[in-house]
Amino acid sequence: MTRIFAISNQKGGVGKSTTTYHLSRAAVTQGRRVLVVDLDPQGNSTAALAEIDADQVGLADVLSARAPETAADVIIPSIWEGLDVLPTSGATLELVRDELIIAGAGREGRLRDALATVASSYDLVLIDCPPSLDQLTINGLTAAEAVIVVTQAKKWSLDGLARLLDTIELTRRYYNPALAIAGVMMNQVERSTLADAHWIRELKSAVGAREIPLFEPAIPKSVTVSDSLEAAVGLDEWGTSKANDLHHLYTTHLTRLEGQTIG
Repeated sequence: MTRIFAISNQKGGVGKSTTTYHLSRAAVTQGRRVLVVDLDPQGNSTAALAEIDADQVGLADVLSARAPETAADVIIPSIWEGLDVLPTSGATLELVRDELIIAGAGREGRLRDALATVASSYDLVLIDCPPSLDQLTINGLTAAEAVIVVTQAKKWSLDGLARLLDTIELTRRYYNPALAIAGVMMNQVERSTLADAHWIRELKSAVGAREIPLFEPAIPKSVTVSDSLEAAVGLDEWGTSKANDLHHLYTTHLTRLEGQTIG
């Protein structure tokens, strides 16, 4: 059965694309067939995982009512065997986001309908959502079975969590009643600082009150995590014991995700 997860937070810079990258690598090393959907107009996941031309057709063409392309037409191979990318290139996805704002009925389900034609070819689909709560994110949430909330141990992360949870609840009510929250994944955590320790406690209390799973251990702040992405190399390929430990951590979280019963 194909598992489809949206990786989301309306705050930028929390590490959604980095999480997508390293979770997808963990899945590939476990023998999974993976599709990464780059729903962020910034195109960070595409840039990290694939080489594309400036005029590459991509997700914008799939979501636009003015283009004929299907998901199968635009999916491309990635830097790793077993992983494909539904890419984003240039500023075209921003234009489609504006198109969706004024589109009529069914606009929230365009990504869901597009993925329905290709999802059976994959074990895992990861949707890298934009840092906003707009029609693109709504499409990602509507297409997913569950949401992975990526956050940091910071005050603004806790403040923003409520807004995201409200958006998830609205998506459940109107577009995707089965949508679940897979859990909250803390990223770039510095446990040695008093500020992070405080906000970790606050975050645990907030998600515990809502009975939302929390992925532990948290992903620590490490240049290895970002450097391996910039070099287009998996943590397991980096060649250090620290990188291997980090790869194992992402693999542990992946195993938990795949073992969840949604619904």
